[in-house]
Amino acid sequence: MQGGIGAHCRELARALTEAGHTVLVYTDPRGQSDDSRVCLTAESTRWGWRSLRGIERWAARERLDVVNLHYQTAMYQMSPFIHFLPDAIHAAPVVTTFHDLRFPYLFPKAGGLRTWIVNRLARASAGVISTNHEDAVALTKVCPDVPLKLIPIGSSIQTDLPDGYDAAAWRSEHGATPSEVVIAYFGFMNHSKGVEMLLQAVSEMRDGGTPVKLWMIGGRIGTSDPTNAAFAVKIDALIESLDLTACVHWSGFVDDAAASGYLTAADVIALPFLDGASYRRSSLMAVIAHGCAIVTTTPTVSIPAFKAGENLMLVPPNDSSSLTDALRRLAENPVERGRLRAGVRELRRLFDWSSIAQSHTDYFAQIMEKRRR
Repeated sequence: MQGGIGAHCRELARALTEAGHTVLVYTDPRGQSDDSRVCLTAESTRWGWRSLRGIERWAARERLDVVNLHYQTAMYQMSPFIHFLPDAIHAAPVVTTFHDLRFPYLFPKAGGLRTWIVNRLARASAGVISTNHEDAVALTKVCPDVPLKLIPIGSSIQTDLPDGYDAAAWRSEHGATPSEVVIAYFGFMNHSKGVEMLLQAVSEMRDGGTPVKLWMIGGRIGTSDPTNAAFAVKIDALIESLDLTACVHWSGFVDDAAASGYLTAADVIALPFLDGASYRRSSLMAVIAHGCAIVTTTPTVSIPAFKAGENLMLVPPNDSSSLTDALRRLAENPVERGRLRAGVRELRRLFDWSSIAQSHTDYFAQIMEKRRR
């Protein structure tokens, strides 16, 4: 499916298959596979009790060793029933990968019941995988007796460029003149990603005399969070009010090669997350994989791999002035952009998909051994 978690599952399935494992995926009819080696069962139109019974029959029929539930609070139609999957499956242990514990913005005051049911899923699982440091800390407190593993996500897109690619020609074809600084944003939009702050920064740069183009790379909304569409309308209104229509180029949803073309041709990538840079952000992993000069926001927890000024330029979250200053500084200093690119090329080794797949394999083996005992 469109979005970081769908892309994560695609790449993880591919990497596990290439390592010699058999991978089967159970999803809803929107799911598609571009790898014939991955067996896709796309039949769950509603994530209710019937789906749980269907997954149970599927797991038993296929004699699965492990069922790996990929979970985020806005997924599965926000159905409460998915939280009871570990209780419904008896044929294999259920390992839950928590991609993001935060609740959708549609329910900013979801209350204790929502927290309880998510925590219950963690406690009922045979094992828990966290994709980021923040959730790992929280899950350690929620389910101290459940084996937990921190495994980062990798890039959601491949890094192969289009045939005959030329960065200068790509810039020209997509609305950027040689004198303009191209700032790019990558990924779907929602309230947590700082798009409003980025637009304010671009407006200030333009008003200050910096010739700037903003590329918005990727589809506007994904398939998981229903609040994204309303947020996109809000962003359109802000662009109009700031008179930025001529400065902004929308790529729309593009294939991996085109996304790589945009990321490679841009001068700077801006990802000003309101909650700080994190391993949970697939868009950040993608631009790291492409060796880009990146401006993002300071993490809320310590992430030793992220080194300010060496591989990432970090600014305070929700601070338009600091973001503007950082973008202007990089726009005027190609040497500093080059230094950041060199640093991020070293960083991207941590998020190689073959290493991520091996971490999953080792952890699944641990869970299977515990079940046998």
